[in-house]
Amino acid sequence: MSDVNFRIRKLLPGDARAYREIRLEALANNPEAFGSSFESEAAEALTWFENRLSGSEVFGAVREFELLGVAGFYVHQGLKRSHKATLWGMYVRPQARKMSVGRRLAEAVIDAARQHAELIQLSVVSENQAARRLYSRLGFVEYGLEKNALKQGERYYDEVLMALPLAQNRR
Repeated sequence: MSDVNFRIRKLLPGDARAYREIRLEALANNPEAFGSSFESEAAEALTWFENRLSGSEVFGAVREFELLGVAGFYVHQGLKRSHKATLWGMYVRPQARKMSVGRRLAEAVIDAARQHAELIQLSVVSENQAARRLYSRLGFVEYGLEKNALKQGERYYDEVLMALPLAQNRR
């Protein structure tokens, strides 16, 4: 399949049911990759997901009526941190991998974040080499490692911290 078979668009509250489904799939399939858990989000009502979509910038890769992947960003609050954004919640369904879905979602997030921030950051589980390669190809640079950042069951996972300058006037 080529990447012409899907489009990237901002998800709206009306997409909450499909977003909930893919988000819970992500949390179930890759619990080590997210700060949230399947159990906590599965317990949330559909209105919680509607509110998340109405109050956040979340993008979806859509083919016909199916969400192939999602990614979002938020801009930090506060005078001293509002120049930064964070890419979060990136997930691509297994059957859509190798179709440029992740790249196009990340590019959409970067383009949208550029309107609001000077720098975009992310964290990725250190073992996820495919994601690290993708982010590096997009210009993200590794700047740190958070040891034992997440704990899933009895296992700890390190997260690589990455950043991409968005502003033209940077040092």
